[in-house]
Amino acid sequence: MTDESENKIVCVLPSAIEAEKALLGALLHENLLFENVSEFLLPQHFFDPLHQKIFEHISYVINKGQLANPITIWPFFLKDESIKDYGGEDYLKNLESYIISLSHTEDYGKQIFDRYLRRQLILIGDQIKSEAYDMKLKQNALDQIEGAENNLFSLATLGIQKSNVKFGQALNLAVKQAEIAFRSTDHVVGVATGLHGLDRALGGFHKSDLIILAARPSMGKTALATNIAFRAAMRKQKVAFFSLEMSSEQLALRILGSETNIPSDRIRRGAIQEHEMHMLTKTSQKLLDIPLFIDDTPGLTVSGLRTRARRLHRQEKLDLIIIDYLQLMHAGTNQDNRTQELSFITRSLKSLAKELSLPVIALSQLSRAVEQRDDKRPQLADLRESGTIEQDADVVMFIFREAYYESRKKPSEGSDKMEAWQARMEKIHNLAEIMIAKQRHGPIKNVQVGFEDAMTKFYDLDIA
Repeated sequence: MTDESENKIVCVLPSAIEAEKALLGALLHENLLFENVSEFLLPQHFFDPLHQKIFEHISYVINKGQLANPITIWPFFLKDESIKDYGGEDYLKNLESYIISLSHTEDYGKQIFDRYLRRQLILIGDQIKSEAYDMKLKQNALDQIEGAENNLFSLATLGIQKSNVKFGQALNLAVKQAEIAFRSTDHVVGVATGLHGLDRALGGFHKSDLIILAARPSMGKTALATNIAFRAAMRKQKVAFFSLEMSSEQLALRILGSETNIPSDRIRRGAIQEHEMHMLTKTSQKLLDIPLFIDDTPGLTVSGLRTRARRLHRQEKLDLIIIDYLQLMHAGTNQDNRTQELSFITRSLKSLAKELSLPVIALSQLSRAVEQRDDKRPQLADLRESGTIEQDADVVMFIFREAYYESRKKPSEGSDKMEAWQARMEKIHNLAEIMIAKQRHGPIKNVQVGFEDAMTKFYDLDIA
């Protein structure tokens, strides 16, 4: 009878010991070859513990501008008993016998790095398996999946570094962007907002930018963000909308109401005519395939959002990310206070914008200090309670609707002030200001737009 143990497959961790010896021998022979591997190879990428130490000492000596060879490296091992098992100082000297071709050092390095990645994949796989079996973990299965995806993404981007760019190359890219903007009818090079006045002031939203859209409640933050997302998606730009407050159905209802000019509350209540129902059906069919992706997971952590954004970006190559809104997010780490937590979140979102090379729009509430002033227009100072939002953002925009505050000053019926109030409301009831309070790429400016409250829709004003 065959022993069961004989049928078991013995799995050996991936390694490239010969490549490790060949690389170390080449580096000890010619230090200039270190430049071929220094950008992506680290000591921990080696499989053999002694080789890790040798590469670490070679790196240290070369980075100090000194010569690294068996003689200069040996003093680091005088108190290291482990090297005796390898033959002591002779092991360093014998490494040169593994030199086959000095021109292949980068290939050796890549092979060593590849085996390291494979070992890490095995480790992640074992961790996934172990956590899935462990019912005592506080994480649920979905949290474990997000954690695994985050680990895999970090592993996938390990060793990827941007090389230095010559000024001439940067200059050529800048000129190309200027040419694109020049040839564009609206002079927009980034993601357009769909509001021509705002696009002229911003030039669109640029890659790697963090844009903060802030206002007091009921000013229309979500409405403007939804308008921007929809208009970008209609231009075939791929948009991810992370809604921490409203459900995907509510957002879809808003967009449908905006496109059909039927108030969304009437649609929700079913208070519509037969011809309006046909219009809704026809419009919804037309919008079915627009590249707008809505994630309405509540209480999302910044780590969870980053994982989901990375995954969707890999699948769809996103052009824009919108988050509604900052104060509903959690850092997922132990922070001393909420201000520090929000600071961590904004830094993380700025990092995400740079990592994915796309604009990230984050909505934000303003402090109540606005309500305590006679002039209700927001200021950058109103963001101070939220930590480093102003510092981290490339663009800060506020929404201000004077009609919202003026409507609360309505005089009593029959008052001699009623006529003046009505005249004032008639003049401002459909107006809104988008205030560009900070812009790294251009001047600050206020842009006046129209706002239809019933349809939660911002639009360009007709200027004669």
